[in-house]
Amino acid sequence: MRWLAALLILLPGPAIAQKLDGKLECRYAGMDFVYDCTITLLRGGQPLSGAQVTVGADMPSMPMAHNIKPVNAKPTSKPGEYQARLDLEMTGEWAVKLRIAGPVRDQLVLHYIFTESGTAPRK
Repeated sequence: MRWLAALLILLPGPAIAQKLDGKLECRYAGMDFVYDCTITLLRGGQPLSGAQVTVGADMPSMPMAHNIKPVNAKPTSKPGEYQARLDLEMTGEWAVKLRIAGPVRDQLVLHYIFTESGTAPRK
């Protein structure tokens, strides 16, 4: 039995999943509540390229009243970077939902404050 315990210790365990991180930067597009957004995705600290990213959003303070239809983000020439245009209904705090497929399948929810000039992460 000792040999079995020793063998189990030496066998590789399940792979530890690398954490997926996302960052959002948006700027006002010149139309009411429309923002051009750049999404940066990192996995294990490295850019995540080749993903299919869908972006949606709703207001945490009024989730059933204000939500937007998800849009597909397009990759840029920079590794791990994607762009999408969000057409929101008002300024304020929005929970931006990123659905990721491709080399990894995951979902991130990023809370940002949208103003007339751009975005800032909720503190």
